Parts: sequence; structure tokens; C-alpha cells
Amino acid sequence: MKAIPDVAELVAVASPTKGNAAAFAQRHGVPHAYTDYRELLKNPDVEMVSITAPNRRHAQITIDAAKAGKHVVCEKPLCITLEEADAMIDACRKAGVLLLYAEELFFAPKYVKAKQLADEGAFGRVHLVKQSEKHSGPHADWFWDVAQSGGGAVMDLGCHGIAFCWWFLGKPKVQSVYSQMATQVHRDRTEGEDEAVTIIEFASGAVGMVESSWNRPGGMDDCIEVFGDKGQTYADMLMGNALPTYSEVGFGYAVEKAASTKGWTYPVFEEQWNYGFPQEMRHFARCVRGWETPISDGETGRTVQEVLYAAYASAGQGRKIALPFRPKGVAKPIDLWKWGQE
Repeated sequence: MKAIPDVAELVAVASPTKGNAAAFAQRHGVPHAYTDYRELLKNPDVEMVSITAPNRRHAQITIDAAKAGKHVVCEKPLCITLEEADAMIDACRKAGVLLLYAEELFFAPKYVKAKQLADEGAFGRVHLVKQSEKHSGPHADWFWDVAQSGGGAVMDLGCHGIAFCWWFLGKPKVQSVYSQMATQVHRDRTEGEDEAVTIIEFASGAVGMVESSWNRPGGMDDCIEVFGDKGQTYADMLMGNALPTYSEVGFGYAVEKAASTKGWTYPVFEEQWNYGFPQEMRHFARCVRGWETPISDGETGRTVQEVLYAAYASAGQGRKIALPFRPKGVAKPIDLWKWGQE
């Protein structure tokens, strides 16, 4: 919030891990720290909450926040199941609060510019949009635990690409989903997939292709490619804003997920701005004030959730899955993959 002091102020933080909230509050000058988020929700100074808890907790925290009259920013993916998505949307609608879906790729400057060009007709009819996100794996242990996360790299990274392709193309109806998933490297750490390719067919005839991997050493890689009948464009979110650097001794920090800074590295400047995080939170704060209309809301998250369901089912069954797709009794998306292998 320090990046957007004109529209928002961070007034409270909560974490169930002993000492985490207090240490964070002291480090960043936050007035209030709690070990129970429900106590935070009682604070009258809080207007909007940002949920960065494990995926399994998103739904209950959102519903509790809505009942407390707080607007909600929920990190991706929205939740674990479609039933949870519907309950979250319904709770926020009934309470008259906003449910905002934190998809930062809608705000990443390079990607926003690419969409602007596409919308102006620079590429003619866009027929293929590709997004890839790859790194060496999550920092937090819960991401590797499918009971907490609901799946592997597709839940963690693929949700970005799914949302991006859909948004870039103007939010068309999704017609079908095909996905290939595998656990190639991290079998000792997770039951989830660490590598996947997902293909999305839209009713417009355009295709989205999403690559997701936890198997790329050397730091974050996030790229898009756009192809139309009159042109094309490519964007590398981070490498194009990096400083090719060689150091025999290493240094403090290069880019997210880079394990070492010795040898050749590519330190990024204005990293958070390149991701779009400050722009995203500015937009959400202005939405709460009624100054802007949300471009990423609970319905966005639900659309992504349905495609995630279809992607895991496709990987399990080895075939294309048509939408709409709402199987009953799903505990978590990855089960659709595992069941399909039985």
C-alpha cells in the first residue's frame, strides 16, 4: 500500500503463525496485528481485506469478511471448488460488498499494451494467444500440499494463463479445454503436477495455450505471444526489463525465484510494477470508492475455476472436455486428474 498512499492505507494484518503478523506490522509500520483474522474483521478502520491465505481457506475467509461488511480482494485461484466459488459470490452480493479477483496479469504494463494494440486492430483477427509462466517452484510449503492448494502448477500458475487468454480475447465463452499434466521433477515433494500444457478453445474460434512449470531454475519466466491474421507481438514480462549481469561473488537479489546470483543473472528493476501489483491494488481501491468498475471480480475467478476443473479432468481422461462443465462431488480439482488415471 505504500506504493499507492493516495488511495489506500494498510491498517491491519493477520496471520495464524505465531509472531508473523506482529513482525510484519513492526517492519512496515502497520498499526494493528492479529493472530485471528476474525478479530481483524471487527476493526472498524478496515474497509477492504486482501486474502493471501492457502487456497483451502479462501472461501470461508471471504464469506466471513462479507458478513462483516468488508470488501474482499481474493488471491488466485479464487478457491478450491465451484460450490465454494458460488457461495463466495453469493455472500458478497448479499452483503453488498465487492468480491475482487487478484489477477495481476490484467495490469502488467507490457501485457496491457499488447491488449491495447490488439483492441485497436493491430493484429487483425487474433486467433492464438499463448501465455507461459515457469519457475523452480513455490516458496511456501502449502503450495506443494494438494490438500491445501487443490492441485499443482496449474492451480498455482495455470490459473494466470487461463485468465489472461480469456481476458485478452475479450472474455469470450469457453468452448473446450484440453490439458496434458505430469509430475516430472518434484515427486518427492508433491502429488501434484509440476508441468502442464493447457489448450483452451473459445467460441470465437480463437485458441489459448497455457504453459505452466515448476521446473525452471534461474528465476521467474513469464511471457506472452499473440498471433493474428494481420500481425503478431511478443512480450517478456521480466527479461526485457532486466540487466544482463555477471558476478563471480554474487549479490543480494536478482528476480523472484532465482536461487543464486553468481555467474550470469538478470536482475530486474521495478519488479512489482512490471508484475502489475501496485496498479492492481490502485484499481481495486478505486473500485471500493466507486470511482472505477472492476475488471476482475468473483465471476472472473469462477470462470477460471471451471476451466481448472476441465483441465484436470482432461488430463485424467486424456480427452478434450466441453464446457459448461460442473461435475458433482469434487473435493479438489486435482482429484479429477487422479480419478481419471484409475
